[in-house]
Amino acid sequence: MGSLKVTLCAGAAIFAALTPTAYAADGGGVTVTPASPAPGADVALRISGCAGTTGTAASDAFVADAKLVGAAGTLAGETRVRGSLEPGNYDVKITCGSVTVKGAITVVENASQSPSAPPSTPASPVAPVHAGGGGTAHLAAVDARAAGPGTGHAVVGLLLAGVAAAAVALRSARRSRRAD
Repeated sequence: MGSLKVTLCAGAAIFAALTPTAYAADGGGVTVTPASPAPGADVALRISGCAGTTGTAASDAFVADAKLVGAAGTLAGETRVRGSLEPGNYDVKITCGSVTVKGAITVVENASQSPSAPPSTPASPVAPVHAGGGGTAHLAAVDARAAGPGTGHAVVGLLLAGVAAAAVALRSARRSRRAD
């Protein structure tokens, strides 16, 4: 499993342990954290009893379907509640392998905002976002150049130089024997 997946799963587990949970209406093995999210909030989902290692949680309340990953029958994932969503109950359908669990999520009004006040933080990006490896490639290149070669690079270079010198010496010895 990649380090990103491990980090996300660990973050979801810590987040789930520190926040009160709500159980989905029809699935006792499904938890949604926080119990009653506001529009624009991040939510963590966890389901127990799945035989597979991956699954999906879909809802009209979510910005995107939550990709669930895990092992030993427990899957976890995260997604975000749509920022423009009206408070109310929304269906959630969780699928993992041949198991489908239906539940509900209750979205509440954001207490820090009145209907006439604009949101304090935008629900979506307001400027171009560098996504994926392309947006961070320049940072990796800068760090590699600043650090320079280390001890490992020097050792590998010396080993390669030694192998090259041995090959040249061996070839020279063979040529001198043929000349005789």
